[in-house]
Amino acid sequence: MLETLKKLFGITPKADFKELVSQGAIILDVRSKGEFASGHIQGSINIPVDQLSGNLNKFKDKNRTIITCCASGMRSASAKGILLSRGYTSVHNGGSWYSLNRKIKS
Repeated sequence: MLETLKKLFGITPKADFKELVSQGAIILDVRSKGEFASGHIQGSINIPVDQLSGNLNKFKDKNRTIITCCASGMRSASAKGILLSRGYTSVHNGGSWYSLNRKIKS
């Protein structure tokens, strides 16, 4: 049951987000346009989670690493699930954009 909950909320073994970004990972911020405008990770792509399914054509390479983020980690977990269900192979839930930004900058 614990493994099921971990998968549901997108909890996976710790990833080295800084390393993933240095290797070309895409940072996908799934907050609303307004939230994104109030602060975001430089170079991140903003597609609100409720619009993600209709914008998957922006991510042609399904093997390229994608790190999802939002305000708390809940929407980014949903986005991770959407991407995985559509055949993307390397998707990580980065959780809060603010926390992810600190991990990348450290």
